[in-house]
Amino acid sequence: MKRTKADLLLHPVRMRIVQAFVGGRHLTVQQIGEMLPEIPQATLYRHFNVLRQANLLTVVGRNKVRGTEEKIYALAEQGGNLNADDLKDASREDHLRYFMAFMANLLGDLDHYLQHKSDNMAADGFGYRQANVYLSDEEFEAFLQNVRTAVQNVIQNEPAPHRRRRTIATIFIPEPRKEQSKIKHDGEAER
Repeated sequence: MKRTKADLLLHPVRMRIVQAFVGGRHLTVQQIGEMLPEIPQATLYRHFNVLRQANLLTVVGRNKVRGTEEKIYALAEQGGNLNADDLKDASREDHLRYFMAFMANLLGDLDHYLQHKSDNMAADGFGYRQANVYLSDEEFEAFLQNVRTAVQNVIQNEPAPHRRRRTIATIFIPEPRKEQSKIKHDGEAER
């Protein structure tokens, strides 16, 4: 069975690898391993190769290291993104499976944080919320653009001693559209 792009990306280990590249980073496999020390090396290499063979990662440079060549990788164009075309043939069950993989990745991050819980979770910026908002399609698009801009302003930040990695996850679940025709009490649609 051929794996879809969603199947490839929505695996907890591969998702972590892709996240390491977000912001246009160029990394070697060794650097990724340093960024993700909790992933065993053999597992990291196996999943890295899956992404590479699927052309979701591309070689952007090479370094000479002690007589050998070390490749530098980046995400291929749109390599880390799922767009409408990638999901157009996904069934209801596929979407549920993809969402569960997405949530499993978040749960893994949460578990890792809670194992090393600090004394002041609020100062760490830890939290989770849910809010229902009412927006027209135009208002939602404007809101979404503001979110994209805010994330884009910080996504390019490189790891540094004074910075901590913080996971930002967005989930937008609209209510189903109401039917255009009014339904009479007896179940027949008005015309």
